[in-house]
Amino acid sequence: MNKLLEIYEILLEHFGPQGWWPGETPFEIMVGAVLTQNTNWTNVSKAIDNLKKENLLSFSKLHDLPVEALAEKIKPAGYFNLKAARLKNLLNFIAQEYNGSLAEMFAMDWHTLREAIVTVKGIGPETADSILLYAGGKPVFVVDTYTHRIFARHNIIAEEEGYHEIQEYFVLSLPEDVALFNEYHALIVRTGKEFCKKSKPLCSQCPLEKV
Repeated sequence: MNKLLEIYEILLEHFGPQGWWPGETPFEIMVGAVLTQNTNWTNVSKAIDNLKKENLLSFSKLHDLPVEALAEKIKPAGYFNLKAARLKNLLNFIAQEYNGSLAEMFAMDWHTLREAIVTVKGIGPETADSILLYAGGKPVFVVDTYTHRIFARHNIIAEEEGYHEIQEYFVLSLPEDVALFNEYHALIVRTGKEFCKKSKPLCSQCPLEKV
């Protein structure tokens, strides 16, 4: 078993399946991927609940909602003016390019689609890949701060490695499996939050202590 699969098995045994990404529909998951930038999921969940309570969580309703009104609804997610603008940019992109249809968008070749999504202002590689993996079910490995921190500390990747280099390493080292990529990223996030903290990491308690 290669090192990445060994780590995956250790984390899965320790934490169990994570059931990530929370969301009832691909559209809800996509919205969550934008709102979760620079905040925690608890705050995102509150913002999404606000949209649900007012029956606004659909493409047409959010697309038609003025950006100022959208910002007001998603306040719990923080940076709400910025995130409202970014979400609007993404919705406008989908309206213009795919007739407002996520099904039409996700029917595209995902490599081509990824190149298009990252051109949307405010949608970086991590957000684009989260949308592709979790909302679109595409075999894209999502890299985040936790991924870099954990695997650099274990000397599996170099400290200076960038997003795409780390992503390529995972994709080439693992079977191309959407469920695996989904669960692995969720387990990495859990490990980073609970043990591999930025400062004062709990190495002696971490399930990866002996890796």
